[in-house]
Amino acid sequence: MSEVYATRRSRLRDRCNAAGTAAALISRPANVRYLAGAAPQGAVLLLGRREDQLVCPVPPEDRPGEGRPDEALALHVLPSAGGDPAVAAAGLAGGEGTDALAVEEHHLTVARYRALGSVAPGLRLADLGTAVEQLRVVKDEEEISCLRIGAEIADQALGELLESILVGRTERHLALELERRLVDHGAEGPAFPTSVATGPNSGRCGHRPTDRRVEEGDFLSVCLGATYRGYRCEIGRTFVIGTSPADWQVELYDLVFAAQRAGREALLPGAAYRDVDHAARQVLDSAGYADALPPVTGHGVGLEIDEDPQLAPSAMGKLDACVPVTVEPGVHLPGRGGVRIDDTLVVRPEADGGPELLTITTKELLAL
Repeated sequence: MSEVYATRRSRLRDRCNAAGTAAALISRPANVRYLAGAAPQGAVLLLGRREDQLVCPVPPEDRPGEGRPDEALALHVLPSAGGDPAVAAAGLAGGEGTDALAVEEHHLTVARYRALGSVAPGLRLADLGTAVEQLRVVKDEEEISCLRIGAEIADQALGELLESILVGRTERHLALELERRLVDHGAEGPAFPTSVATGPNSGRCGHRPTDRRVEEGDFLSVCLGATYRGYRCEIGRTFVIGTSPADWQVELYDLVFAAQRAGREALLPGAAYRDVDHAARQVLDSAGYADALPPVTGHGVGLEIDEDPQLAPSAMGKLDACVPVTVEPGVHLPGRGGVRIDDTLVVRPEADGGPELLTITTKELLAL
């Protein structure tokens, strides 16, 4: 893996050189991990003129699941507690004779940015922007393998829950059980706070579980994800509890399923982000649910659960192969409930079979 991280840093250095900066300071944790193999608490990465250094407030601990720093990196541990690794890294860059340092302005506070300038007054600070995030969009097969394993874990946890008795249990209890099952099956933890929504809460995006108990005839919407070796996936499904679904439930479910399928089928290299969003959105819009739709149809996943690209009406850009994204349309009807269906997929060309579905739990409307 050392060669992988070295190649990633080399690509970033090329971008910096093209912009006229010989060094870069990476402070956003997900970006540090992407380039260094690990992101110990508070650590930053300095791409220097002479060497690349992982600057840490304390010696990094070897914790399973948090990754291991690339052995090719020099490790610089602050000599005393309470120091700021980013400020120390700026001082190291200035000591190398660097005249310009690219920094992630979108991650730094104003106070921290000023401190960087004060430690090396002759150092010009330039904005690196989202250069690392852009490099992270297209995943290599090792990254996709981690997502695939995470999806398998999430599928297992969800499948086991569906085999248990659900009526009478609270949303909060079911969410905690799902998160325990994720860890039992090998996840480092949930990829995000697990959402379990029942009855009138179902179909809400990002619903926080409450003490409402599952009742006969409820819609039950579940959204969960697993973290495996730092990579995060997502799955969401909607079911009916205890009885055969009502006509309105079948109609709404079929509609959301059709929208989700349209979005999945649009995931091909070269497809515009907004066209994928439109493919799913128009199915629901044409049925009169325009006001009930979420602002985005899906988003990228990886070291963070919500990455670029964003599949939204105004999003600019086109999909590349090997980009993992979610497709997650939904409709929530106030007072009645709703439906969300969410999958994680990898964009693949048609010659390779089209989009690769990572989350495979059935999308059939089950009565549990």
